Amino acid sequence: MSQSASVWLVLLVALLAANLPFVNERLLAVLPLPGGAKRKNLAVRLAELVLLYFAVGGIGLLFEQRLGQIAPQGWEFYAVTAALFLVLAFPGFTWRYLLKHRKG
Repeated sequence: MSQSASVWLVLLVALLAANLPFVNERLLAVLPLPGGAKRKNLAVRLAELVLLYFAVGGIGLLFEQRLGQIAPQGWEFYAVTAALFLVLAFPGFTWRYLLKHRKG
């Protein structure tokens, strides 16, 4: 896989992963909520968002390793990628919390 394709694939995976906590009511889209709860609260969704950020980072690290030597990164890199991940999560957050949903 070329470097350009790897970058686009990581961005696509990041977009999907950033919105995943907001579009379903299961933990990591797989596990049912403990205690028979019907809805996830915001804290659970944010915890999932952090976990998925690290998962996507791991995928990006694997692609970088397959293409060559891994470049050392400072704190600035992680601050920018975390901010980008939050920006990518905005459509899901908007859909979940800012739009009115009809009931019934």
